[in-house]
Amino acid sequence: MHTFGNASHRTDQAAGLRRMFGASRKRFIALAHNDQVEHSSLVIDRLCDAAAALGLHTLVVDAADSAPAPQEMALIDLPSCIETVSDDVSYLAARGLPIRHVDSQGRCAGFLDALEHAAPQADLVLVHAGTIDLTRLFAHQRMRPLLVGADTPRAMTEAYATLKRLAQRPGWLAHDLLIVADPQGPRTARLGESLAECAERFLGAAIHDCVVIDPQHDSAGADRRLVDLLRAQMAQDLLQDSAAMPLAHQAPAVH
Repeated sequence: MHTFGNASHRTDQAAGLRRMFGASRKRFIALAHNDQVEHSSLVIDRLCDAAAALGLHTLVVDAADSAPAPQEMALIDLPSCIETVSDDVSYLAARGLPIRHVDSQGRCAGFLDALEHAAPQADLVLVHAGTIDLTRLFAHQRMRPLLVGADTPRAMTEAYATLKRLAQRPGWLAHDLLIVADPQGPRTARLGESLAECAERFLGAAIHDCVVIDPQHDSAGADRRLVDLLRAQMAQDLLQDSAAMPLAHQAPAVH
C-alpha cells in the first residue's frame, strides 16, 4: 500500500478527520461487486491507499461471491479471522457471512455490529459485496454505494444493472462510480457520462462522482481523486449522523 505526504501531515489530517467524524462508530462504505470487472482487487487496493493517505486504517470485508470462504471460527471468534495486511489495512474473507447474521426482517445489521467489535483498530470498513448482501446489511441506512465499471460493454451493462437494483429495493438514488480503464482511451470519457444519463433518465438516480482507475499505472502515492471521493463519502456519512441526532443534542441555531 502506498501513501503520499509526510508523516506529520498524515497524523494531523487523521486527527482532524477523527475530530470531525467522531470515534463513536466506524464508517462503512459499500462497494458493489461487478463480476464483469477483472480488477476488483485493484480497485480495493487503490481505495485502501486513498484511505491510508487520509491516515485511516481500513478493514476490507470481502463478502462478494468471488471472495474466499471465511475461516471456520468466523461465527465463534470473528477477531481471530481478521488478517493484518499492513499497518493501514486489515482483511476479512466473508463470503456468505452476512446471511449467517440475518434477523426476522431479513436484515443483516447484526453483522455490522460484530465487525464494530471485532476490529477496534479500523476507522473505515469497506464492504465489498453483491447487491443482495449490501441491501440486507445497509437497507436501514442512507448510503451512496460505489459502483464499479470497466471499458467493456458487459462491465458497464452490469454496472447499470447493479445501480438499478440498488435504486429500486433500498431506494439508493445517489451513487459514485469507479471505472477501470485507460484514462486516455477513446471511449473512457463517455463511459461514466452514458451511465449517468441512463440512470437519470430511466431511474431518477444520479452518479455523484466518477473516478477512472488506470490499471497500468502503479504510482508511488494514492490517487488524489480517490482521496477526495473517500472524503466526500465520509462527509455525507457525517450528514446522516447529524440528521439522525436528537434535537436536544444538536448545536443550537445562531440568530
